[in-house]
Amino acid sequence: MIKRILIAGLAAFSFATGALASGGGFPLDKAPNRTNDMAALQNGAKLFVNYCLNCHSAAFMRFNRLKDIELTEQQIKDKLLFPTDKIGDTMKATIDPKQAKDWFGAVPPDLTLVARSRASANGTGSDYLYTYMRTFYQDPTTVTGWNNLVFPNIAMPHALWELQGDRQPQFETIKEHGVEVHKFTGWKQITPGTMTPAQYDNAIGDLVAYMAWMAEPAQKSRTRIGVGVLIFLLMFAVIAWRLNAAYWKDIK
Repeated sequence: MIKRILIAGLAAFSFATGALASGGGFPLDKAPNRTNDMAALQNGAKLFVNYCLNCHSAAFMRFNRLKDIELTEQQIKDKLLFPTDKIGDTMKATIDPKQAKDWFGAVPPDLTLVARSRASANGTGSDYLYTYMRTFYQDPTTVTGWNNLVFPNIAMPHALWELQGDRQPQFETIKEHGVEVHKFTGWKQITPGTMTPAQYDNAIGDLVAYMAWMAEPAQKSRTRIGVGVLIFLLMFAVIAWRLNAAYWKDIK
């Protein structure tokens, strides 16, 4: 029985890793690394609360945890505490789940850990989010009128379209191995947004940095503690080695 379980587990693991390694999809852009930039994290938190928290929750994150990115309690209350009046509350969406299901066909998922759960062989979760939030385009054939190159036929509308404006992806048809394929070549700006493309990309970089921090707020502390532990173990190994040498010297 145990042997069968082990064989089944190995087969499932091989299938999963094979599927992950061979996974295609739209190529992901590298997200800027700003998880230690307090100004970027603060701006990302503001964007998250204003544009994401209307539909998506971050139920494993409390508002008072934003003090870790150097926001004061008063700043949190004045600028970010829209869905509730208690700073110790979790980040719950303001939308009614029943209405959300009626509008989008499903309840919008919780985003607390999305920056970790979306990691794959194609890139990190931050890379996924950074590319995803920059590849929306209008599509009249979908329910919401929007589509996405990273997540085709997505039910989510483009929440930040006013900032980015309306863009359309451009493709060229080429033949590969005798088969016609559509190759993405870039974007055509139809109507401008309130931000330039560079400003929008920078804002999304801040938003993604905050979501990566939110997925693991203790990452910086964990790294610092890990380095300290490794240094301690190295020093202890040297001391143990010298004690061992001194012990056996007396024995001989």
